[in-house]
Amino acid sequence: MRHRVQVSSNELRPEYTFDYSKAVRGKYYRRLVKEGANVVVLEPDVAKAFRDSEAVNDALRALLAIARSSRRPTPRSTRTSRQRAAG
Repeated sequence: MRHRVQVSSNELRPEYTFDYSKAVRGKYYRRLVKEGANVVVLEPDVAKAFRDSEAVNDALRALLAIARSSRRPTPRSTRTSRQRAAG
């Protein structure tokens, strides 16, 4: 019967050696900022309603159009109404 050597879960195997001196911090940051990439994670039930990111964008654009068209023509008054004196 062969005995297996148990590797500690805190240690990496010897074949996984990383040279962090060559690592570049934020390597893709400038590209993401330039392209304007935003990542939004949808809940699973919401994601089922859309076939792809284009469908999500179309739905959001439609919602924005409705929101713009339903805005009040004039802003609400900031003055508070008077309270009637109890008497």
